[in-house]
Amino acid sequence: MAGRKRTLKSGTAGSAALPTGKSFRQRYDDLEVSRTQLLARLERHMKVIRTHPSAKRALKLLNDTFRSASVAQRAAILQAAEWLISLIEMTPPMI
Repeated sequence: MAGRKRTLKSGTAGSAALPTGKSFRQRYDDLEVSRTQLLARLERHMKVIRTHPSAKRALKLLNDTFRSASVAQRAAILQAAEWLISLIEMTPPMI
C-alpha cells in the first residue's frame, strides 16, 4: 500500500535511538592516530621505495583522499592505504 505509514514495534524504537560504541570525536581521533601511524610507516621506507610506482598513490590516499572523505569512509581508505603499504614493503627495492 503506497501511502501507508509504517509503525515500529514496541521496544525497538528506544534501542535504535541509543548510540552504540564510541562518540564521533573518539572515532575521528582514532582514525587520525591510525593515519599518522601509516604515514610514519610509509616514511620509514621512503628512501628505498621512492621509485616504487605505488608510493605516490599511498601518499595520496593518506593525505588528499583521506581529507576529502567523510568520517564514515575514512576507515576504508586507511585499510586500502595499509594494504598498499604492505604490498610496497613486500616488493624488493628497484635499483
